[in-house]
Amino acid sequence: MLGLLAELSLNGIGASIGAAIAAIGAGIGIGKIGGSAMEAIARQPEAAGDIRSNMIVIAALIEGVALFAVIVCILALFV
Repeated sequence: MLGLLAELSLNGIGASIGAAIAAIGAGIGIGKIGGSAMEAIARQPEAAGDIRSNMIVIAALIEGVALFAVIVCILALFV
């Protein structure tokens, strides 16, 4: 009985750490994209619309991957 409880708690810790790493990685990635986009807009203001739309698409893709990683962690917790 005690071994099963210990295993469940380790599963919870592992899933929590995995979800945290996914969220941190997404935050870092979106921060780098935003910084690079602002630098590109400062260098070439006439292309601001294209740069901004590309930045939004890439940020959405990163968020999708992060959400997928969090869902996998939750599934690993319950399966």
